[in-house]
Amino acid sequence: MSTVGRRGAATPRELTRVGDRSSFLYLERCKVSRDNNAITATDADGVRHIPSATIGTLLLGPGTEVTHQAMTLLGDSGAGVVWVGERAVRYYAGGRALNRSSSLAEAQASAWANQQRRLGVARAMYRLRFPDEDPSSCTRQQLLGMEGRRLKECYRRESARTGVPWLRRDYDREDFAAGDAANQAVTAAAQCMYGVAHAVVAALGCSPALGFVHSGHELSFVMDVADLYKVEAAIPAAFDAAAEGPEDVAGRTRRALRDRIHATGLLERCVGDVQSLLGAAPGGTDRMTVQSDWGIRLESGRNHDDGNEW
Repeated sequence: MSTVGRRGAATPRELTRVGDRSSFLYLERCKVSRDNNAITATDADGVRHIPSATIGTLLLGPGTEVTHQAMTLLGDSGAGVVWVGERAVRYYAGGRALNRSSSLAEAQASAWANQQRRLGVARAMYRLRFPDEDPSSCTRQQLLGMEGRRLKECYRRESARTGVPWLRRDYDREDFAAGDAANQAVTAAAQCMYGVAHAVVAALGCSPALGFVHSGHELSFVMDVADLYKVEAAIPAAFDAAAEGPEDVAGRTRRALRDRIHATGLLERCVGDVQSLLGAAPGGTDRMTVQSDWGIRLESGRNHDDGNEW
């Protein structure tokens, strides 16, 4: 019988595209293991089998245990894995790229390393958020002001639509329950959006750390991408959940946001938006080369010595 270590890694052609996957799956108080090409979730109610290639992000809540074999399968499938603390206050993530090519990562690094191009990508991100405005001449400070006003208007609009009272964004990182129902729901929705964005970023082979609006954090680019859809998807789902009352508001928020992401095809849009923002063509090759002078790429796995003995 072959062991997990002897099984070959799946090729990109064998894997389900990230845009076609379920956005995220939340599990808590269970043991996550592996049965062939499915992960299993075992709790007091029995065993559930979940095909690994259909998962965009697996959110592991309190009381979960995960085996090495399950993580091997999830990594090979390109699924993001996020450990979520009690009531979604803490966030940790990891994953393996579905896109084995480095083309998008190189395009991201090239744009990030040039100050003007970095600002250009930031402006393009705001253009996605403000389709009726032209931010091409805005400074970074002006862009941040536009975003701040947009969020305040969104909170007021969703409060009026749902009848949920709203004073201001107020939450305690150390005490999730300290906030009112609306703030708890917004926090839970944000954590889920970070998980989804991280799954897309990792699946495309980009760096989570090289952000264009956010900076200095290991998930800067993840936050950039998640913010593109905050007003459209996360905040409305949060207020819908809060409108049903404070009981299990985080769980209802996750379910409402998951349904909204699926209904709007947001995962597929997210993939296209990231590729467009970085100015890279979809796909790319995962052929390994080595760098030479004048941009020439040489075949790897060869000795390129000119014949001199060492």
